[in-house]
Amino acid sequence: MTSSPEREFVAAHLDDLYADLDAWVRIPSISADPAHAGDVAASAEWLAEALRRTGFPTVEIWPTPGAPAVYAEWRSADPDAPVALIYGHHDVQPVDPPELWVHPPFEPTRVEGPDGPELHGRGASDDKGVLIVHLLGLRAHLAATGRDTPAVTVKLLVEGEEESGSPHFAALLRERRDRLDCDVVVVSDTGMAGPDTPSAVTAMRGLADAEITLRGPKVDLHSGSFGGAVPNPLHAMARLLASLHDDQGRVTLPGFYDRVRELSDRERDLMSRVPFDEQAWLAGPAASRTTYGEAGFSTLERTGARPTAEVNGMWGGYTGPGHKTIIPAEAHAKITFRLVSDQRPEEIGAMVRAWVEAHLPEGIEAEVHTPPGGVAPCASDLDSPAMDALLRAIGQAFDTAPEDVLLTREGGSGPEADLVTELGAPLVFLGVGLPTDRIHSPNERVLLRMLERGAEAAAHLWRELAALPRG
Repeated sequence: MTSSPEREFVAAHLDDLYADLDAWVRIPSISADPAHAGDVAASAEWLAEALRRTGFPTVEIWPTPGAPAVYAEWRSADPDAPVALIYGHHDVQPVDPPELWVHPPFEPTRVEGPDGPELHGRGASDDKGVLIVHLLGLRAHLAATGRDTPAVTVKLLVEGEEESGSPHFAALLRERRDRLDCDVVVVSDTGMAGPDTPSAVTAMRGLADAEITLRGPKVDLHSGSFGGAVPNPLHAMARLLASLHDDQGRVTLPGFYDRVRELSDRERDLMSRVPFDEQAWLAGPAASRTTYGEAGFSTLERTGARPTAEVNGMWGGYTGPGHKTIIPAEAHAKITFRLVSDQRPEEIGAMVRAWVEAHLPEGIEAEVHTPPGGVAPCASDLDSPAMDALLRAIGQAFDTAPEDVLLTREGGSGPEADLVTELGAPLVFLGVGLPTDRIHSPNERVLLRMLERGAEAAAHLWRELAALPRG
């Protein structure tokens, strides 16, 4: 590996990074659980103090109707310098089921893994570990360049409700719009394809959800007296959900694919370059026996670049011990849809209602609830100068040419589209999580050497962005 002032500074101060992450992971900032509201607030306070220690002259905690966000700003001495806004989140997922954790989720634990030292704990990767690299990265940038201020103006916005759907984030952006002007948004809530595969995410899918209730008889009925003579809502729900996909794995909602922006030959070629061992993926993070999905697409394309529909839950009738011989009065199901460019989450509700109506048997009534909002898909401009700067920064951190940094897509969803809509700035993604980090699952971990490379990439990024042509 070649040396650089940024790399040397990061290597000499890794203990600072690890100590900060250890302290932050100990705070159980679970936004979905009201009992942890105080912990989410404490997480924001911890981050604010850490940013002040790093040197940010402006650090503020911004309240919302839900959890607080943290804002920081460090202006460049160059008045014409580009402005970069870092986005991430400080809240974490619930830890259920706790009995599956090998180590307590909020007692960060060092473990020697097959790829090197790991830190285990909730939030170690998503998103505290991925985000905290910027603290050391900015210090390394200043030390390497001999500057008192960054080469670009750096702003940072870290929300506290991403794991709860970011319900107040768009309103916060509108409310604080005058503080958030920027030339590029750097999203640090994603990952790379593998520990030895430098890569950058270029797109994230959107999300829409629906809850369906089917009603038959007005009360539960004795299945001996009425079975075979009246409609059963659970039977109807099973048939309905079975019709959600056709025999090619395509979603059957009318109009669902009308807005889908198909992958170009270039995009498919870029995705095909990403190393992917399907059998190892099945045996490891997927924990499944076989693959499934839309015909004509690879597994990576299905998980990152194609829209999907998934049944998340189905219930009704009696589910206790033993048996209770009834025809239930109601059946329920929850469904979510992952969306790609240029689908719109606000249009999914009407599609779901039309699909339910088309498959509803006589004697069954339906109620479809689709929460307002949803998450829109988003994508980077592959040919933007900011993307070029990002690839150069990652390449330097991983000792590879910029053109050899692979481009991937993130199958999950976040509020990045709100940033594009409200701020009008291009997105780039700098994240160092891994598919094997078990985010949202028991025993979440982060590979420590990925944090080291991430901090170095962040340090290089500010210099690369400052060097872009202006005007």
